[in-house]
Amino acid sequence: MKAALLRALKQAKGEYISGQEISDILGVSRTTVFNTVSALRTDGYEIESVKNKGYLLKKVPDIIKDYEVESILETQWLGKKVVYEDSIGSTNTLAKELADKGYDNGTVVIADHQDNGRGRRGRSFVSPKGVGIFMSMILKPAFTPEVAPMLTLVSALSVSKAIDSVTGEKTQIKWPNDIVLNGKKICGILTEMSMQTDYINNVVIGIGINVNNTQFSEELQDIAGSIYLQTNQLNHRADIIAQTLYYFEKYYNVFLETNDLSGLVQEYDSKLVNLEKKVKVLDPKEPYEGVAKGITQTGELIVQTNKTTSYVSSGEVSVRGMYGYV
Repeated sequence: MKAALLRALKQAKGEYISGQEISDILGVSRTTVFNTVSALRTDGYEIESVKNKGYLLKKVPDIIKDYEVESILETQWLGKKVVYEDSIGSTNTLAKELADKGYDNGTVVIADHQDNGRGRRGRSFVSPKGVGIFMSMILKPAFTPEVAPMLTLVSALSVSKAIDSVTGEKTQIKWPNDIVLNGKKICGILTEMSMQTDYINNVVIGIGINVNNTQFSEELQDIAGSIYLQTNQLNHRADIIAQTLYYFEKYYNVFLETNDLSGLVQEYDSKLVNLEKKVKVLDPKEPYEGVAKGITQTGELIVQTNKTTSYVSSGEVSVRGMYGYV
């Protein structure tokens, strides 16, 4: 009910909407409308009411609860079921549990805080309360397991486009899936798959975005940043979540046409922070240097050296810029 009422208020676009009109739209009583408005005010929404004019939404708090996200979603299937927790160990852990319990394809788990967030290669992901985005998407695709790792790149492109659309900034991607703004990492993505020999049970994609963080520990501050620290602008996290889901649904549908990145290579390459720049490939067998030339349709990074062309798989090695992180 909160999501539907918020959507009605937001669709009024800064104009008053009468309680009776809301009641008719939602198919509920005027009393229900009044009580829901009162509950939203308790949550921090500033809703003005004027006799004979109705209700006016004046201010939206920076919350990422299910009803706020659902009230602004523009997707067809992704995020139609949102599971929200104030605090959680890891959204990926809960999402995997829900997927195993039969929750539908497109279910999204969101938390305001994680105390056991995880990144790639088992690294911890800092997840403070009230400033970041911590979310996981449940997918139940029909393609075979070797296709799934490419979804990490689809996710990276989606997040980058979402942040650009909300903030007006120009983010880039450090292959394969780090989102970079003004040289600092502001997002991490972790894709996990439950599978049998030739069959995927589910894929869970975890996304952590530093939005309004004001500081980082000394060990992280050289690499990590936030949208706020890089732009000096605060942003509503729910807007970024909704746009991320919108772009992921869009790009995922393109991906499913071929089960590879062929329809997205050009757009992904346009975001690549190291494109046509020298990089270090930290191959544990033999590190080498070359020039990044973009990605293949299966998501490998193309690196041109003096002697040959290499195709780097994200699961095997790391890539760095010549003089630091990027």
